[in-house]
Amino acid sequence: MSPPTIFGTRPEQPAQNGRALAVVFRSILFGDAGAPAEIDQQKAPDFFTDLNLEQIVDSMTTGRDEYNLKPFFYTPLTDVHTVNYRYDVLRDLEDSDLLCQIGSFARVMRTMRNHLTRAGKAYYRYEKESWFVDAVEIYLAAVRDLSRDLTLAGLSSRGLRSFGEYLEDYTASADFVSLARETEALKSELAAIRYSLRIVGKRIHVSKYDSEPDYGADVLATFEKFKQGAAKEYRFEFRTAAEMNHVEAAVLDLVARLYPDVFSTLDEYCRRHATFVDGLIATFDRVVQFYIACLEYKERFKSAGLQFCYPKVSAQSKAVHGADVFDLALARRLIAEGTAVVTNEFHLRNRERILIVSGPNQGGKTTFARTFGQLHYLASIGCPVPARDAALFLSDRLFTHFEREEDIQNLSSKLEDELLRIHQVLEQATPRSILIMNESFLSTTLEDALFLSKQVMDRIIALDIICVSVTFLDELASLGETTVSMVSTVDPQDPALRTFRIVRRPADGLAYAAAIAEKHNLTYEKIKGRIAKAAKGPVAL
Repeated sequence: MSPPTIFGTRPEQPAQNGRALAVVFRSILFGDAGAPAEIDQQKAPDFFTDLNLEQIVDSMTTGRDEYNLKPFFYTPLTDVHTVNYRYDVLRDLEDSDLLCQIGSFARVMRTMRNHLTRAGKAYYRYEKESWFVDAVEIYLAAVRDLSRDLTLAGLSSRGLRSFGEYLEDYTASADFVSLARETEALKSELAAIRYSLRIVGKRIHVSKYDSEPDYGADVLATFEKFKQGAAKEYRFEFRTAAEMNHVEAAVLDLVARLYPDVFSTLDEYCRRHATFVDGLIATFDRVVQFYIACLEYKERFKSAGLQFCYPKVSAQSKAVHGADVFDLALARRLIAEGTAVVTNEFHLRNRERILIVSGPNQGGKTTFARTFGQLHYLASIGCPVPARDAALFLSDRLFTHFEREEDIQNLSSKLEDELLRIHQVLEQATPRSILIMNESFLSTTLEDALFLSKQVMDRIIALDIICVSVTFLDELASLGETTVSMVSTVDPQDPALRTFRIVRRPADGLAYAAAIAEKHNLTYEKIKGRIAKAAKGPVAL
């Protein structure tokens, strides 16, 4: 007898044994639509590395390998309804008591799976069956307790309310009640078995217990009179092996012959209930960890005063905004280092579609672009987003175009590779797509980079897609009403110091250069003055 597969079941699988229950429930994660086909084969999207999303997902899922949660983080949703369905579940789970109860359910279900694993690995038949019966008993108690907890929780989300109703219907069903009664009766019959062992040399005789006297009490009474004060305790614990040994198995086989009816019932019980775990409940146990992972991850940032929100998500309006947004991957590292995290803001209104981000190097431009992409992707999978407040667009595809290191095995030039990649993106993009570009066309001349960038921007504007472009070309910020200039700022007193604030204002690359020149006494007037002095005599340059 091998244990049933607990986590290989798709969320929309009907209840076990084809049982039809009155309450219709499909999935706590995907709502009425159920999970996409072959979801467990989903791989990380291409843009995960560019946006540092692989670091975020790895951190969220650490310690939860048994649940295989990553495919859920790799699968963006296609409709706003399901996004809000997840947000409603998350709001319910913010209740600490409810979260604790579901955590307790998960721990008990893990214990059940461990019992089933032990049953599958055990060598002797009755040892297998013992672990199996205990697993069923644990499962029944876990399901009853969770059903009670959800009934009393005062839930608001349709997902958890529907699942609670499903559990209530399931625990009242004839199959569940019958299984519970059978399990209780079988455990009672097994517990009532009494037998005696008579050991003579290397032979063990097993027989039914027949009210033989317990000589242990007589021995203790005999030696009691010799007791003089408190004696030193020499008691010790025998170590019990994890598995049954061959002597114990042989004894148990002989006991089974003495009680054939009970052990025949045990055999039949294990055969008939081999797939006792309900598919929907097993899948709930797995996928609810997605929500718990999101909530626990969010808690890590509280100490730094960083906020998360459930954004307003739309598949129609491209008027997006974010307040106090930050890069999750970077923030996690900065908090560990004890460094403050700088937050930013953005918004697009009316015909605005493209954020052109310029400014000095190492000023936070790429981080800002990654943040924009992270927010939109996390919203697309129904996760809380790193922002105090946000309204985001549910795209059909998210694309990135980041600079790549040149591959010496690739016969094409770096520029050619960049052009091929942006061509593929623009061929696949639709008006519902989002594109994040970072320092494109750095490998060519300024004149060619400006020409190519304008051509690409014209195509992006024609597609009417939302885009963030980090660039050194200030001219791109004034292509039309769809483009918005954002600039990474520096300390006015010391232009060498970056503030990492990205603000909405006209590109000021020249102003930044002037500030640097002023700091190092390299302005036109100062250089002219020093040259004039040099003509009169030696002067330090």
